[in-house]
Amino acid sequence: MSSPIFSCRDIALDLGGRTILQDISLTIGAGEVLGIIGPNGAGKTSLFEVLSGRIPPKHGSIFYRGGNITTLPLHRRARLGIGRTYQTPVVPEDMTVAQILKAARQAYVPYLTPDDSEWGAGLVDLRVPGSAIAEQLDTLDRRKLLLACLLMRRPQVLLMDEPAAGLINSEIDELDEIMRVLAKELNIAIALIEHRMELLDTIADRVMVMDAGEMIAEGSMSDILRNPRVKAAYFEIDAPEAVH
Repeated sequence: MSSPIFSCRDIALDLGGRTILQDISLTIGAGEVLGIIGPNGAGKTSLFEVLSGRIPPKHGSIFYRGGNITTLPLHRRARLGIGRTYQTPVVPEDMTVAQILKAARQAYVPYLTPDDSEWGAGLVDLRVPGSAIAEQLDTLDRRKLLLACLLMRRPQVLLMDEPAAGLINSEIDELDEIMRVLAKELNIAIALIEHRMELLDTIADRVMVMDAGEMIAEGSMSDILRNPRVKAAYFEIDAPEAVH
């Protein structure tokens, strides 16, 4: 792999007197999909909170395009080209699709044009009319809408937290195709938290496994599934998430 576009080193996090993350390091190259798995409570979402800039780490460093961005807030990271999606696709339910896309275009200067939102919607194959009320959209179309809002700003890194949650198998296949376009054609680096192994098996270039705030394994999906420590941690434990 060439030099990583996004990485972190020795990330640690304590919340409420509890250790949430312990010396997590990772790298993602342009066009690569890094899958992140682990039992509930492993710290996966907490890691994204730190990487996106919502929570500062106890210690450790985060790098983007060779620059240290550890102290940059979330909005500065977003403007640099680091996008994030969440487990639940929350949209402004009383707004239309067109209004939401316009708000995304005008979220900050430079303002974008309707052509930009049309381009973003086309990338994710969002086929609902602009007049549709957001609360009427199904889960997949809500995810597509939010992703289109991110993509029109041409991010170089995407942190995607369980994008397959709530989707049926045919919709997961569609999500698979969208992510292939983003990674392999647009060369976006993707870190993907996911429990749906069928998606990770087809899309992830590497898989990192977390347990109790630590990285316990990394490699191909086949290697991961044979790892005794991973089997013990991921397939035999079902505890509540530490941080949502």
